[in-house]
Amino acid sequence: MAKSNETFNKKEKEKKRLKKQQEKKEKAELRKTNSDKGKGLEDMMAYVDENGNITTTPPVFKKPSQVSVESIQISTPKQIDEPEDAVKTGIISFYNTSKGFGFIRDSKTQENVFFHMNNLTYQAKENDKVTFTVTKGPKGLSAENVSKL
Repeated sequence: MAKSNETFNKKEKEKKRLKKQQEKKEKAELRKTNSDKGKGLEDMMAYVDENGNITTTPPVFKKPSQVSVESIQISTPKQIDEPEDAVKTGIISFYNTSKGFGFIRDSKTQENVFFHMNNLTYQAKENDKVTFTVTKGPKGLSAENVSKL
């Protein structure tokens, strides 16, 4: 009697091959049903709402309301002209001894005013209460005649 050409191992390999083919066909059908092809432009559009979130619903446009010109108020605060040589008071908020400059916080306006160590009349350190005069320098306001209170 002749031996059968099909062995157990060959049958198992054939079963695995057929199973893989079936899985491949199922995946292809699933991709085909979930495909984006054939969808219209409206289905693919995305919009950004007023909060910056992406949404599929288009925004609703409101007609802008009318504003009367008389209701608009434009003004600038009046500046009080102080004489430039007026003596001001403040506190040294920052002072770098190695570089020789610092800043004084004005006690009235809370502005920082630059000063250089050449304009000091004493040995300064941070948090000292000082008097000074303000002049306009090339880069902004600058303090001169800085002396301790």
